[in-house]
Amino acid sequence: MLPLAGPRVLLLVAVLEALMVGAILASPHAGEPDLRAAVRLTAAVSLVCFLLAFTAAPLARRWPGPGTRWLVANRRWLGLSFAASHAAHGVLLWRLATTTPGFTASVPLATKVAGALGFVIIAALAATSNDAAVRALGPRRWTALHTVGIHYLWIVFAATYAPQAAHSPFHAVLTVTLLAALALRWTSRPGHVPATAASALRSS
Repeated sequence: MLPLAGPRVLLLVAVLEALMVGAILASPHAGEPDLRAAVRLTAAVSLVCFLLAFTAAPLARRWPGPGTRWLVANRRWLGLSFAASHAAHGVLLWRLATTTPGFTASVPLATKVAGALGFVIIAALAATSNDAAVRALGPRRWTALHTVGIHYLWIVFAATYAPQAAHSPFHAVLTVTLLAALALRWTSRPGHVPATAASALRSS
């Protein structure tokens, strides 16, 4: 059995998401509720991939081991899986906007602007998720781009789920998960982790 690593991670996520979306929209009578369900599904898949990439290094610093080493080794492919999933999310949103009267008008302008900027950032992060881009930009600028980019995307996810957390247990869980992921990143920076964990990570 081939190991699940590298491009196979992206392929697996893409295939599974395509199967799930296809199952939702396969009905000849699929309508707006089904399309909205597919939009929510792709958003959820995107969030999972994003959180795995977002927390890979902090988790490895805190709890070095085979699982967290796998996350770090495949962080780039998890990020690309997130980008691919969110591209599908964008296509479904576009389809919803073009087939549902009043949908576009119901979305606040700030949400449209923030979301559009989010897609631009995702495209930039995906386009620079390769060694050639690191060499071209230089490590410092590449790191700055990806650090700012992923934190902006964190804000977009939090702004999406947090306003409904008080009325929906599902949104409350997602909001708490996002906050925990951010806290993990901030408290697991180099120099902020226990010496034993940091030493284990360096030796792995």
